[in-house]
Amino acid sequence: MKKNIFKTRRYLGFRKQIALWAVGLSMPLFLNSCFKDYLDIMPDNVATIEHAFANKYEGERYLYTCYSWLPPMDGQSIYFFGADDVWTWSFNHEGYQWPWQIALGMQNVDNPNVNAWNGDRSGFDFFKAIRDCNVFIENTSNPTIMLDLDPQMRKRWVAEAKFLKAYYHFFLFKMYGPIPIVDTNFPMDVDLETVKVKREPVDKVIGYITALIDEAAPDLPVSIDKMATEAGRVTRVAALMLKARALTTAASPLFNGNPDYTGFKDKDGQLLFPTAYDANKWKLAADACSEAIDIAAGVKLHKFNPGLFEMSAETLKQMHIRSAITEKWNSELIWGRSGKVNSRGIQEKAAIDEMDPQFGKQTYAGSYFSVTLNMVERFYTENGVPIDEDKTWDYAGRFELKTPIEKDRYRLEVGYKTAAINFDREPRFYGSLGFDGGLWLQSSNKSDKTPWKIHGKLGQPQAKQRDMYYNETGYWIKKFVGWIFTPTSQSFTTENYPWPEMRLADLYLLYAECLNEIGNGNDAIYYLDIIRDRSGLKGVKESWTNYSTRPNKFASKDGLREIIHQEREIELAFEGSRLWDLRRWKKAELFQNRPVKGWSIMQKTDLEYYQARTLHLQQFIAPRDYLWPIQTSELLKNKNLVQNPGW
Repeated sequence: MKKNIFKTRRYLGFRKQIALWAVGLSMPLFLNSCFKDYLDIMPDNVATIEHAFANKYEGERYLYTCYSWLPPMDGQSIYFFGADDVWTWSFNHEGYQWPWQIALGMQNVDNPNVNAWNGDRSGFDFFKAIRDCNVFIENTSNPTIMLDLDPQMRKRWVAEAKFLKAYYHFFLFKMYGPIPIVDTNFPMDVDLETVKVKREPVDKVIGYITALIDEAAPDLPVSIDKMATEAGRVTRVAALMLKARALTTAASPLFNGNPDYTGFKDKDGQLLFPTAYDANKWKLAADACSEAIDIAAGVKLHKFNPGLFEMSAETLKQMHIRSAITEKWNSELIWGRSGKVNSRGIQEKAAIDEMDPQFGKQTYAGSYFSVTLNMVERFYTENGVPIDEDKTWDYAGRFELKTPIEKDRYRLEVGYKTAAINFDREPRFYGSLGFDGGLWLQSSNKSDKTPWKIHGKLGQPQAKQRDMYYNETGYWIKKFVGWIFTPTSQSFTTENYPWPEMRLADLYLLYAECLNEIGNGNDAIYYLDIIRDRSGLKGVKESWTNYSTRPNKFASKDGLREIIHQEREIELAFEGSRLWDLRRWKKAELFQNRPVKGWSIMQKTDLEYYQARTLHLQQFIAPRDYLWPIQTSELLKNKNLVQNPGW
C-alpha cells in the first residue's frame, strides 16, 4: 500500500500539506504519529493530485468538492435553530439536535455544539473546506495544468473558489470573531512552530475576506445562463452581496468598538477587536450594498403568479412572501443553493399533519418546525406597525378569544374561535404562518374560497399525534411549503426548490440599514417601502404617522434603526438571518433572555388551549454567548490559540 502512496513526490506534498494543516489546528506534539496514521489509512486506489487535475472534467469535479462544504440545509440546521424563533418537540430531541441545544443554553467548551472549528456536532469543517479551495486555486491558476481548459473558464473557476474561500472565512468569523486566516496551505517542509496558527484581529479578517471577493468578482458571470448544468453556481452579484454582508457585519455593534472586548488580546498582546467605534465602516458597507444593487439590475422582487388559480387580492399578497422562498429559481434569487439542500424534508417538517382531510389519517411524519409566540408577536398589524404600537389594535387583549366573521374569510376560518393575536395582521403573517383557526392553501385546492382548515387542539387532525415529530407551539412555518406540495394517501408529492441563500429583499434591507447609520434616513425608507409595497403595506412614514403611538419614530436614526431591524425580522423570518442579526446588533441578550412560549397544545377546549405556555426559560449570557467557544482540547493542542471571552 505505501508503495502506491509514495508513488509521486507531488502527491506526497499534497497529502502532507493536508496533514500539516490539520495538525496546525490540532496538536503539534503528535505530528509524527498523526502523519503516520494518516498515511496508513489511505486506500490503494486513491486518486493522485495529478489525476484530480488531469483535465477540465476532473478539475470541475474538484470545484464541486469546494462547493460540497456548504452547510447542509435539513431539519437539523443552524439556519433554523439556535435563537428564539423556531422551536421543536421536547421529548428526547435535545439529545442530538445540536443547533437547538444552543438555543436551550447548552453550549459548552468541552464538546461545542455546531463546532465549525473541526466539523463536529452538526458543525461544518470549514478549515478543511478552505484547504480544498486552496488546493484548487493553486492548481487551476497554473496554466500548465489542465491544458484543455479555456482561459476564461479557468479565471471563472478560480474566482468561484476564491468566493467560496471568502464565504467559509466569513461564516467562521460570524461564529468565532477573530479567526486564523488561511490564505495558502503549508508547504511540505514547514516547521512545527509554523503550524501553530494564531487568531487574527477582526479588521484584518474582514479586510482579507473583502480583498478576496474583490479579486474574484470581476471574473464571475453576472448571471447564470446555462441553468440546466450550472444552477447554484455563484455569480458576480452573489460575490458583491457577500462583501456587503461582511462589511455590514463588521460595522455592527458586536464588532465595531464593542466595549465588552476592549481588552481581548492574543498571547503576544495583540488586540483582537477594534477599541473604538468607526462610523466610516457603515459608509464602506453602504457603498458595497450600492455596488451589489447596481450589478443586480436583472434581479427583481418576486411576485407570485396564480395563473388560472382563482385567487383574491388578499391571498395573492400572502403568496408573494411564500413563493419568494419556494418558487424555483425565481427572479429574486441572487444565490440559490441546490447542493446539500433537502427542501423536500424542510417542507415535510414545516407542513401541518393531515393537510388534506380526504385521507383521514396522518400522511407523513414531520410537522416539527414550530414557531414561538415570541416570534409571532414580531409581525406587524395590518396597518404595518408593531402590535404594541398600533393605536387601533388591542395589544392587551391579544390572548383573548375572538370569532372570525365574513371580512376575515381569506385569513381565518369564519365562525371558528381563535386568539385575537391572529386577527388583523399583515399579509406576511398569514403567508408565513399556519395556526389553529387559520387557513392553508395549496395548488390542489383550485380556489382560495376552498382552502384547508387548521384545527390544532388535542384530538383534532393537526394536533399532537405522537411523542416525536409534532408541532410544539401551535404555529407552523407555512412559508417553507411549496405551492405544489400535495398530500397523498401514503405521503406527499412536491417540488424541490433551491435554498435562497441570498435574495434581493435581504440586500435592500442591508442597504437600508447602512444608509440609516450614515444619516441618510429618507433613502433608507425608500428601500423599506419597496419591500413593504410587495406585501400590501403602506410606506413607513404613512403607516407610523397614521397608526403608531410613536408617530415620529422614523424621523430619528435610533427610531428608524428599530424599524429596519424589525422589518428584517419579519421579511427574512426563519431563513437563517435572525441568529446572526441578533448577535451582530447585540440584541440577543434582550430577546433570548425571555421565556419561550407557545400555546397549551395538549388541551381540547378553546379556553384551555389558548393559554400561553412557557416552553423554556431561555438564558443568554452576555458577552460570552455572542461568540462560539473554541473546544478546550484545541487550546491544549495549539498554545497560540486564545479562548473567546467568558468561555
